[in-house]
Amino acid sequence: MCGKIKKIRIFTHIKIRIVNYCKMKRKIEDKLLQWKNSPKRMPLILNGARQVGKTYSLKLFGSQHYKNVVHINLEANFRAREAFDTDLVATNIIERLQAIVGQKIERHNTLLILDEIQASERALTALKSFCEEEPDYHVVAAGSLLGVAINREKFSFPVGKVDELNMYPLDFEEFLWALGKEKLSSTIREHYQSNEPMDEALHNEAIIWLKRYWITGGMPAVVVEYIENQNFNNISEIQNRILNEYVADMAKYADSRTSVKIRACYNSIPMQLAKENRKFQYKVVQKGGSASIFGESVEWLVSSGVVLKCQAITQGTIPIAVFVDLSDFKLYLSDTGLLTMKSQMPPSMILSEIPIGGNFIGALAENYVAQALTVNNFPLYYWKSDNRAELDFVIQKGEFVIPIEVKSGVNVRAKSLGVFNSKYGIQKSIRTSLRNFGLENGIKSVPLYALFCVVP
Repeated sequence: MCGKIKKIRIFTHIKIRIVNYCKMKRKIEDKLLQWKNSPKRMPLILNGARQVGKTYSLKLFGSQHYKNVVHINLEANFRAREAFDTDLVATNIIERLQAIVGQKIERHNTLLILDEIQASERALTALKSFCEEEPDYHVVAAGSLLGVAINREKFSFPVGKVDELNMYPLDFEEFLWALGKEKLSSTIREHYQSNEPMDEALHNEAIIWLKRYWITGGMPAVVVEYIENQNFNNISEIQNRILNEYVADMAKYADSRTSVKIRACYNSIPMQLAKENRKFQYKVVQKGGSASIFGESVEWLVSSGVVLKCQAITQGTIPIAVFVDLSDFKLYLSDTGLLTMKSQMPPSMILSEIPIGGNFIGALAENYVAQALTVNNFPLYYWKSDNRAELDFVIQKGEFVIPIEVKSGVNVRAKSLGVFNSKYGIQKSIRTSLRNFGLENGIKSVPLYALFCVVP
């Protein structure tokens, strides 16, 4: 009898977890639907780090918008990889895949998901055949380490023959949706547009949820665990597992010597961000470290999607991308919750109403802003001026350069924003902190919890 009760509890737990995943609306869904309905649709590559929810989102999208879904994991299915070995004629590939999986793949009606496509160079090349020969097949390729694999194996990438989308961990708005806080996210958007302060109680509630997000981050499995238990006791185990999977990939997709350097760079990121000057320094990784020793490892991390690279610019004029200093950059983790876990920052210090945690709370806030801007398709830049002033982020919106100053609390006194605005005649700028919405002297006060509203 006890065994039966235990099985029922396990089944109920799994059922609850599935329901919570289904409640997790992702912004990628709208982009996938645009792709499906596009008259110029080409095979799609969905890029993203491991565990950000690519496979689940694709399967859910397929179940909602297609007659059937055929999902093939090319890393796990050796026979499916062989389907691309004979020739790359699209109709022949479809016939072979149908025989292997025992499912019908129909034009227009089937979503064919080629998961972990980095495991098959020829499968990636075959996307060109689908584009040119059989565009009515709806093919999506997902890859966790596609950028790394292409650089490592010299894959023949089907340039100009595929559409591409990037997927990231849940942003803060998606986190609110998952927790049933759609009304709060809508209210935040309304006040972002009007610049009118939010009701103080709602403002404080949003700050509380933001701090919780800094602890959980946006990895779907972690968010589901938090939804189910509403505490932080169990999420560390899931976050650790994700971090271990990243480390395993470093060993799998790099030779032994390079993987050691990659891990060293990755493990140094919390220390890099804890410095007052958060510029990535090779000497922090290893005494005597240099770009010649660790440069390739940094690029591996960027290509894998597990870190975000913020490049220094020397001028704040249009177009800012041409004023990049390639030797000067910062690295952030692609998920702020993983940074919290990796740094072993106690959740109680993040949740405290009294400012504690010193410089590292500022690092978490900065990492969060980098993540929010990346999700909204902004390249990451920061500005330096002869070591006398430094501005956290600079974005370009059309013809405007917009500086963003980041503060982790309510104290917003700093000179860098004023120096930048005066030097380049900036009319519009953003200061993001825990202060409420407002607008003064051309500086838009945007609470940190509202960064998802800043779009190109």
